[in-house]
Amino acid sequence: MEQETRGITRRQALIGTATFAGYALAVDKVLAQAIKTDTNGIAAGDFGVKIGGYEMPVYEARPATGGPYPIVLVISEVWGVHEYIRDCTRRFAKAGFYAVAPELFKREGGVAQLPNIQDILKIVFAVPRKQLLGDLQATADWAKTRPGMAASKIGVTGWCWGGGVTIQAAAAIPDVKAAVAWYGSPVRPFPDQPNPVNGFDVAKDVKVPFLGLFGEKDQGPKPEEAVKFGEMVRAAGNKDVEIIVYPGVGHAFHADYRPSYDAAAAADGWKRCTDHFAKHLKA
Repeated sequence: MEQETRGITRRQALIGTATFAGYALAVDKVLAQAIKTDTNGIAAGDFGVKIGGYEMPVYEARPATGGPYPIVLVISEVWGVHEYIRDCTRRFAKAGFYAVAPELFKREGGVAQLPNIQDILKIVFAVPRKQLLGDLQATADWAKTRPGMAASKIGVTGWCWGGGVTIQAAAAIPDVKAAVAWYGSPVRPFPDQPNPVNGFDVAKDVKVPFLGLFGEKDQGPKPEEAVKFGEMVRAAGNKDVEIIVYPGVGHAFHADYRPSYDAAAAADGWKRCTDHFAKHLKA
């Protein structure tokens, strides 16, 4: 059995270090290229979702008028709901969706204040899969009560770690009707009982239209892992799965606040993402 240290196995720590090597740029060092989306025509703000005696912070953005609008659950990378995630949430609202980003590490004290990537990963990789799925379900249930929502039309998307969670949510949350995973690793395990669960383990359970967006030069996940995941989903009977591997780009190509950002791949991926949700949630 792998030696465990403070809720994270040594192997998981090594996986995390390899995956995030070169991308551990603190989110307060945002590059000038970062996209800034205003709130003209949309309503955006911070709220709390009650889960028993706990209140989970969420950030929502939605068109200011009209509806009903499909719901998109927005899942962050390991950094939590920082400005890039908030901006992406506003971008979805501009595209005619109700978007909500839950702060999934708040129970553990949050990660925004932590400057060391290893301290962040110890928290992130120790969050139980059951807890993540429960918090996402609670977010969806809360979103259904918001003004102008299409309660039966829910999608999920996320980047990096959030892309891996997107795979899990697509497989396990019945309310989810479409999913888009941005460079989410099907290899990374999520703590569960009796054993950790990764994306390959749940590929057979992904029955909703699924879009995966990956980089050819990425090493976590590697493109061949992404392709294998898509093949496993198809083999289990879901023919509505598309895996895109962008040539010449690496991990976090959509993260406009990082040096890894690739404007062309990011723009194409965003269009595919919003088109995917429009096709499967707005029809």
